[in-house]
Amino acid sequence: MKRKSVKILLCVVIVALVGVLCTATAFAAGNVAGAIENTWNSAQGQVKDVVNKVVFPVVDMILAILFFVKVGTSYFEYKKHGSFEFTAPAILFACLIFTLTAPLYIWTILG
Repeated sequence: MKRKSVKILLCVVIVALVGVLCTATAFAAGNVAGAIENTWNSAQGQVKDVVNKVVFPVVDMILAILFFVKVGTSYFEYKKHGSFEFTAPAILFACLIFTLTAPLYIWTILG
């Protein structure tokens, strides 16, 4: 038992030493924040265009499909059990409204 724990400890120590010896510390030279800001400023129009024309419509379509499916299943549950569950359709509807109106204000928040 003791011999097995010594082998495991030795393996852990060897792996740690190999990890330490194989890694190198990288230091950034220059103004990294400025480089990131310049990159964002040059690509900002393209990113906004893609997000507004592709990402938001895809998310809206997925949420709309989920909303209508959930309303349908909630209706069938209502017919079967006699109680309508509002929580899931209400959450999906709120998310759908949020994503439909997000392009109007999201870029003023993000800058």
